Amino acid sequence: MTRFPRPHRDGVLLAVIGLLGGVLLWGLGLHTTAFRDLTPSWVTLVPLAVMASVELLRRSCPSTALLIGTVALIADQFTHGNLATVLMYTDLMYAAVVYGTPGAARRIPVITGLITVAMTIAALAWLRRPEALLIGVGTGLVSFAPAITGASLRNHREAAEAARLRAEQTALLAEIDRNQAITAERSRMARELHDMVANHLSAIAIHSTAALSIAEPQASTDALAVIRENSVQGLSEMRRLIGLLRDSGGADQEPAVAPALDGLDALIAKVRTVGADSGLVFVLDDGREPGSGRLPAPVEMAAYRIVQESLTNALKHASPGTVTVTLAHTDHTLTVGVTSPYGERPGPRAPGSGAGLVGMRERVTLLDGSLEAGPVTAADGTKIWQVRARLPAEDDTELYA
Repeated sequence: MTRFPRPHRDGVLLAVIGLLGGVLLWGLGLHTTAFRDLTPSWVTLVPLAVMASVELLRRSCPSTALLIGTVALIADQFTHGNLATVLMYTDLMYAAVVYGTPGAARRIPVITGLITVAMTIAALAWLRRPEALLIGVGTGLVSFAPAITGASLRNHREAAEAARLRAEQTALLAEIDRNQAITAERSRMARELHDMVANHLSAIAIHSTAALSIAEPQASTDALAVIRENSVQGLSEMRRLIGLLRDSGGADQEPAVAPALDGLDALIAKVRTVGADSGLVFVLDDGREPGSGRLPAPVEMAAYRIVQESLTNALKHASPGTVTVTLAHTDHTLTVGVTSPYGERPGPRAPGSGAGLVGMRERVTLLDGSLEAGPVTAADGTKIWQVRARLPAEDDTELYA
């Protein structure tokens, strides 16, 4: 069974007002045409009723309503005529442009404009009097004017909808950018926190385990001294990081000095103190040419953190032997290598979560470099753990000249 679309309340209201107004005009004897003697007076109500009926379809079936309304308007011209019928037709013309298909919205103003011009020319050619222009004006007011008004309103609505969609897309992109920025900042904070504190906490874990497992008072005292030193340094680093997070934009905040390769000597000296009881020997082999130039700060910081994390992992897991840190700068590439004995180690060991390797890979990826980490066989046949990072590094000396 065919179901007709439910009329919109605006259409119902216009149909009722138009019908009642038309009946009132008919009752008062107010007419709009000169064909009063050709048809009975009541025939005027037929086009009026048809026009009021199709007003119910002005939004659901605008093209059909306009077609039927056009037939009703033509029929009305051969009766006594009713102003309400003409006014309701102008609304149907307007609704066909506003609520019709995009193709109909483009065609109707053009067609009605051509009809208006044609009617004006035909009236002038037929009557040959200036008053004939009024026929063209009336045609334009009934057809072309409401079509242009509807087209203007539709264009404004489409422009507003396009602007709303662009605003939503902009807001969505801004939210995506914000989430990505938050995620990137959290990752950076996690790397910094891990690199700054893990070394100290690893030393504390190793020496506290040693203090618990060794019964010699002097050994326990030495271990507690190392624990205290690393805990104080770790707390200091933690407070500095928290201060940066709380007041990163403060005017009185002192700028934090980014770690650089010049600090590797101090770093290795500190690690030697921590790993003195574990049988590890730490060696720095800096293969860079003296005065080779200053590298970009992000590259130096990444290289420093990679060495720091590799030494921390050696303290946790390496068996007794030599831990070697090598640096080389050739062909605009900085190569950082850390090798340590690989195998079971006696004595206390600190647990590891693998976060350090993840942080190193993230740092290298951000600089479009490469990282290799894992056990390899050395030239003498022994097993070693090797970390090797290659970082693109242009000479940055001229920036500081």
